[in-house]
Amino acid sequence: MNAPQTLFINNNELPFEPGDTVLAVARRNNIDIPTLCHLKGTTPTGACRICVVEVENARTLLASCATPAAPGMKVQTESAKVIQARKQIITLMLSSGNHNCAVRGSDDQEWTNFQLKVQTEDNSAELCPVWGDCRLQDLAYRYQVSGEAFPATPTQYPMETVNPFIVRDFSRCIQCGRCVQACNDVQVNNAISFGYRGPHSKIIAAGDRALKDSDCVFCGECVQVCPVGALVEKNVRYQVRPWESQPVRTTCSYCGVGCQMDLHVKDNQVVRITGAETVPNRGSLCVKGRFGFDFIASDQRLTTPLIKENGKHREASWDEALDLVAEKLKDIRDSHGPDTIGMLTSARVTNEENYIAQKFARAVLKTNNVDHCARL
Repeated sequence: MNAPQTLFINNNELPFEPGDTVLAVARRNNIDIPTLCHLKGTTPTGACRICVVEVENARTLLASCATPAAPGMKVQTESAKVIQARKQIITLMLSSGNHNCAVRGSDDQEWTNFQLKVQTEDNSAELCPVWGDCRLQDLAYRYQVSGEAFPATPTQYPMETVNPFIVRDFSRCIQCGRCVQACNDVQVNNAISFGYRGPHSKIIAAGDRALKDSDCVFCGECVQVCPVGALVEKNVRYQVRPWESQPVRTTCSYCGVGCQMDLHVKDNQVVRITGAETVPNRGSLCVKGRFGFDFIASDQRLTTPLIKENGKHREASWDEALDLVAEKLKDIRDSHGPDTIGMLTSARVTNEENYIAQKFARAVLKTNNVDHCARL
């Protein structure tokens, strides 16, 4: 057998497979290289340049996410040049938009003016809606930088709030492209892309129309992969901070796929849902799985059976309600024949429960008129 090929990362000799990138080898060996634009399972773009590393004999720093591993390559992930480059990139990002996660500078008046501007555009007196759950903020703290070295750039595009699920805040977009890759390469919806050029570049949908007027299916994949506060669930924006909720793993009950998801629970109520990075969905969810949870705590949910009499509903016990249903079904079957009865089962229950339902229809009601909502 051929001996494994190796390279050196921070003076550690590590094996790699053909097709590996420097970033892949580093992560497999628990060597931390920060990223912003890299999205697992998609083609690397090297757009953010946060993952740059120093490679011996290379003319410039190289993006580790897009640099193929080569035999004998010698890589430094935290050299002085690398740290200086990352600081510069983070500083530029922080100065380009409403990134108010940290004090902008020592001048109190400058910070106050900046914060007042952000509050006006955000329509909120609080800090960034993803404060405490932002990869750019993490890097700013890690490398101890803020955006004060460069003048703040004006906000070019207004916030989009016209759809019921997602707020698009262009003032916090760092144009990493993760949302575009998630939409086009992971979900294959092709609803969003890069638009315009140079300093006017932005993420657009359907010829720069609102998401609600595009091919967007509101799966929320873009929200889940956004590393900053550019894409946020509308119902939790400024309402729930990440440390205020606890994740609870469960299985989505909307269909039979069995997607795994985390319910984020605050005060015994589900406040948001994220896809779990495991089989079968690998973090992805549909619009129902991600956003269709308001019914859980709805005050309109029935908590007891109701029987309609004289045009009005009254509460009843389960025994009384079931006896009435059995009586009515028996009367219909005996008076009009079993083929006048049909049964619809549900994708939200188990296979065993669906089996019992169809057996009841065929053995008791004597009808084969059985269908399933997942087929409609």
